[in-house]
Amino acid sequence: MKSKIVNKASKWFWLIIIFVILAWSWEKSEMGFVSLFKGTKDVFIYLKDYFPPDFSRTGIYLKEISVSLSIAIWGTLLALITSLPLGLMASKNVVGNPVIHQVLRRILDFLRAVDQFIFALIFVVAVGLGPFAGVLALTIHNIGVLGKLISEIVESIDKGQVEAITSVGANRVQVISFGIIPQIMPLWVSNALYRFEVNVRASIIIGFTGAGGIGFLLWEAIRSFKSKEVCAMLLIMVVMVSLIDLICSKIRKYVT
Repeated sequence: MKSKIVNKASKWFWLIIIFVILAWSWEKSEMGFVSLFKGTKDVFIYLKDYFPPDFSRTGIYLKEISVSLSIAIWGTLLALITSLPLGLMASKNVVGNPVIHQVLRRILDFLRAVDQFIFALIFVVAVGLGPFAGVLALTIHNIGVLGKLISEIVESIDKGQVEAITSVGANRVQVISFGIIPQIMPLWVSNALYRFEVNVRASIIIGFTGAGGIGFLLWEAIRSFKSKEVCAMLLIMVVMVSLIDLICSKIRKYVT
């Protein structure tokens, strides 16, 4: 009877804590749906300037979109290759040394916490304007994201398969190659495809920093109030992102 009362009190305690957090964050976020509804008319007036879209520079838009796509491809690929060994070493069941484990986890946390937009600003200063800065920004940020995901996947694998390989005298490299990698491969590929989808969209945004691609043209058009050109670029980007999401979804279903 006493334990039931304690459990009930505990539930009410956490419900109150959640309510307080939601109320606090509501105030800090200055939530105001009334002002949103009041401003809806102004939004429609603003959007009128976007139509009809101006496709007169479609060739240039497609060329720059191909640059953004290239940034996403190489940013994802380099991060994928680099994050695999880091993610393995950040896993408790691969590296038993707690110091190495904790240090790598904190490095991955840092890379994941700093947005790729910030990294793009840094690399634009370091290597100059252009797509290479965008590739580096996506690579560094995604090493943190994919490394964290890989370490968590590795820590949740079936230990029986690893123990079976170890029992026949396999060394550490063989255990990783034949006991761990085959188990994490489907999820690794699935997460890689998902990150690629995200990076395609991110490559457009980091173009605002001067890191190349369609994002740079989009930002210039926005700043110059060329709304019809902005609309054309947005429509082309929506088509590209939708096609990539569809293709990646098909591949993901096949792999998993």
